Amino acid sequence: MNMNVPNSAPTGEELTKLREAAQQDARDLKAKIDRLDDASIELILSGARSHYAWTDKPIEDDIIYKLYDIVKMGSTSMNGCPARFIFVKTPEGKARVAKSLKPANVPKMMGAPLTVIVAYDTEFWKELPKLFPHEDRRHLFKDKPEYSEETAFRNSTLQGGYLMIAARALGLDIGAMSGFSNKIIDEEFFNGTSVKSNFLCNIGYADETALFQRLPRFAFDDVCEVV
Repeated sequence: MNMNVPNSAPTGEELTKLREAAQQDARDLKAKIDRLDDASIELILSGARSHYAWTDKPIEDDIIYKLYDIVKMGSTSMNGCPARFIFVKTPEGKARVAKSLKPANVPKMMGAPLTVIVAYDTEFWKELPKLFPHEDRRHLFKDKPEYSEETAFRNSTLQGGYLMIAARALGLDIGAMSGFSNKIIDEEFFNGTSVKSNFLCNIGYADETALFQRLPRFAFDDVCEVV
């Protein structure tokens, strides 16, 4: 592997102009909208619910592409973007996912128009020259599988969180799932690769008749402190 610093990074006047443009973009965004209104926050987090029953309204492919275009802009360590997503919508794909599920979770998944396998590539760092061209950081991960996996898992979890919030922002409902066998998912979808599954997330348009009362949450003083 060529571990030299990649030459694709801008330098000099070009770099200065790019940085100035990025800084102005950030200022312009804050000038346009400095916070979400309370109703928007309620939609994506404070009033949102996890769903496990679904209407039969489909999710079109253009929404899936739009969803990813939002998710990909979320921050990750060194812009490593280790998450890999499989959007499962066909009966054949659903049957493969179903092999991994606990029995109680099968109807929850089969009823959703879309199930996303949120996964991560343990060799994500090989793409750093493209994603983080300022400095070659591959040496931080080369021959360090435990560190590579830890970094990939943490950041793919972040990206999975971005996926869930982005889906709600687009008017979709979500239901994340962990009651499945990662081993079976990995054998079905990632065999022979450096990719491993993290968690599943059903996405669709909810059937609210399956909801029950909201469960308790910790108060600030139970789990937080300001130091």
